[in-house]
Amino acid sequence: MKKNKIFLTILATLGLVLSCNDDSLELTNPNELLPDSFFENPIQVQSAVNAIYSNLQTQGLYSRHMFFMMDNMAHENGGNPQLEADKRQYLDFSFTPSHGAIGAYWESCYRGINKANYVIENEETINAILPSVMTNEDKQRALGEAKFLRGLFYFFIVTRFGDAPLITTLPPEDGVGFSKNTEAEIYAQIVKDLKEAIPVLDTKANTENGRATKGAAQALLGKVYLFLEQYEDAMAQFNDLSGYALEDDYFDNFKEETEFGVESIFEIQYDDDLGFGAQWNSDRSGEGPNEATFRGQEYGFNDWFNVFPSDDLLEEYEAGDIRFEQSFYVNGDKFGKDSALTVDHFPSNGGGNAGWAKYNNYYKDDNEDQTSGINFKYLRYADVLLMMAECESMRPGGDQDVAVGYINEVRERAMVDPLPMGLSQAEVFEALIHERKVELAGEQCRFNDIIRWGIASTELAGTGFQEGKHERLPIPQAEIDANINISSADQNPGY
Repeated sequence: MKKNKIFLTILATLGLVLSCNDDSLELTNPNELLPDSFFENPIQVQSAVNAIYSNLQTQGLYSRHMFFMMDNMAHENGGNPQLEADKRQYLDFSFTPSHGAIGAYWESCYRGINKANYVIENEETINAILPSVMTNEDKQRALGEAKFLRGLFYFFIVTRFGDAPLITTLPPEDGVGFSKNTEAEIYAQIVKDLKEAIPVLDTKANTENGRATKGAAQALLGKVYLFLEQYEDAMAQFNDLSGYALEDDYFDNFKEETEFGVESIFEIQYDDDLGFGAQWNSDRSGEGPNEATFRGQEYGFNDWFNVFPSDDLLEEYEAGDIRFEQSFYVNGDKFGKDSALTVDHFPSNGGGNAGWAKYNNYYKDDNEDQTSGINFKYLRYADVLLMMAECESMRPGGDQDVAVGYINEVRERAMVDPLPMGLSQAEVFEALIHERKVELAGEQCRFNDIIRWGIASTELAGTGFQEGKHERLPIPQAEIDANINISSADQNPGY
């Protein structure tokens, strides 16, 4: 059993906000807690905040579809014959506005945003709780968590859809939908939310595992600034981070027993001991126990094996890079309980020459099942070091040798030769493309990277990717059909 996890068993309350238990707290008859009687004590406040986190665990996001979406579109994966059509469509970019999983992604994010809005809109009520019942620091921390999560969900929206509705209030009772806002307006709201969250969130050392921290908000704000090419602002956030370092063992980032380690900044958390009864019917609501992800079973070479690491990805690794053996299995490798089994699966019938080790349980189990409890590292310190290298290299007057130094910190752990000093900015950029590809493989980073760098059409040549179209996903047809303020004319280009 993992310790200090947020217990995200969700209970519906008027269909507006979904509340949940913390494993150290008990709610009395929570189904009778109405919005006008909420926020009378810290248990109710925290249950409403916990409900926001639960939407990260939907099938539309980290429990299933998000890793397929991002890893397949980046062509870090190839598909075996049994790969389902909706996931294969990410590989050849044949998805349409009616794609169900894209709709689940969209709605999972907006339901999370709605839950965050419910907490933030009740700031006055929360602040009215007597200090003897709930301290001001705890009130502000709860509001900071809600703002961090709203910013995170909007980052998921803006990077995948561009212009989209910006909703910071509770929906009107008449159900009338919201029109689209510009990408710039959404980014401005993300920055505002994170700036307001940073001063009220606490450090990782003083925060329950799995919750947003000051460092998580700083790192995410730095990442947002990087995506906006505001390199000085990004660097200021990264430089202010403290208390993080690289794990000595790269693979410790991807095991269940070593979660929340020194490299971890923010994790999407799972704990199958806490229940997963809603796993198959929680594709967007976050309702019900959903404390397991399908990632191990879906990617597991000895199980469903729907995808495999692409040859393009495998060939990117330098000789001697220990990240290869810690990210993938090849024939002759040992796996399973007590490392008693030997891999002999490749090439697979889909052409795969390796299987995923990262985020899989084969380091301790002979087989996967549908209920992996391994957390996803959304932000970790190696990612920050590489973002710092990019900021230093790209900012006006940046020192390329300093940028190379950040990259070499990551390379040193991988036991590959350091890059030489004296590289040009173009050479540093090429080194960053390589290093992010091998360091963050299978972590849902690369597609965003090649889009923001403007190299997707080259990197994805021959896959079906169309420049000017597939940088964005289509707005779900269900949204267009249901929202009178969004029409087919508002659809993203090319769909």
